[in-house]
Amino acid sequence: MLRFVVRRLALLVPVMLGLSLLLFAWVRALPGGPARALLGERATPEAIARVNERYGFDQPIVIQYFRYLGALLHGDFGNSVRTGQSVVGSFLERFPATIELAVTAMIFAVVVGIPLGYLAARHQGRTVDTVVMSGSLLGVVTPVFFLAILLKLVFANWLHWLPTSLRQDPRIDATHITNFYVLDGILTREWDASWDAAVHLVLPALALGTIPLAIVARITRASVTEVLDEDYVRTAESKGLSPRVVSRRHVLRNALLPVVTTIGIWTGLLLSGAVLTETVFAFNGIGQYLFDAIGQRDYPVLQGYILFIAIIYALINLVVDISYGLIDPRVRVS
Repeated sequence: MLRFVVRRLALLVPVMLGLSLLLFAWVRALPGGPARALLGERATPEAIARVNERYGFDQPIVIQYFRYLGALLHGDFGNSVRTGQSVVGSFLERFPATIELAVTAMIFAVVVGIPLGYLAARHQGRTVDTVVMSGSLLGVVTPVFFLAILLKLVFANWLHWLPTSLRQDPRIDATHITNFYVLDGILTREWDASWDAAVHLVLPALALGTIPLAIVARITRASVTEVLDEDYVRTAESKGLSPRVVSRRHVLRNALLPVVTTIGIWTGLLLSGAVLTETVFAFNGIGQYLFDAIGQRDYPVLQGYILFIAIIYALINLVVDISYGLIDPRVRVS
């Protein structure tokens, strides 16, 4: 297993090199050049010359690339054109919010979606199956922004059960150590701050987790239905094993591989920034940061974002592959 992990990590090197080359070429291929693209309407000849000199755009293209690659290797993704702040620093400041939201949404999707999919497979063709599949289809086709606004309208504006936006009530004097607000409240024993941050997570997590919940339920149903027809399941049942043992050891374990793949893909998608959800709920994560960067044509932020998300996806794929070996010993042997 260790050799497999090391080999997969080594494969990241050519992938990241190729991606850095594509990003470098993308910025240099912008209409009018990178300096004009960064300046926009402020692009005067004098301003273009200053930007070219500042960022080294007036040097040979090979030297520009190796300077860019060297900066990346030192963890320097550049500075935001809009704010002047370090891209890495801004990501690290906002990424905890996205992690909190994405993890909460995925926990909701997995805890609810897998049992629903298993229940639908066990009662295939009956009312339970019809209700679950109809509900999952509705969850897939409902736009996230519409569901987010609907949840705010019902639970925040009408019922006044939950807050409408932000990560925490600004009136709470909370101490932030890690920028994970729920965890910070636990570490500092500021229980009111931790509880308030958790309550603020409910509505955005419900809105964000609905689509992955529906997909996890459908994938689980399809996978469990296929496993139920296998000979080893019927053999286990004929031996007199209890339904709980058959379900746990023979059905769910063998049906989890495609479900784990789906969970991995959606975890990467959610960690890459839920732009619409974070914007609707004013949740200050990297999704909202990306939205602002696109509107301002902040290309250093966009470059850093793409590289950052590529690393996250690669690591999540590694975790998924490792989980395959833990779930199914045949994968480990092969």
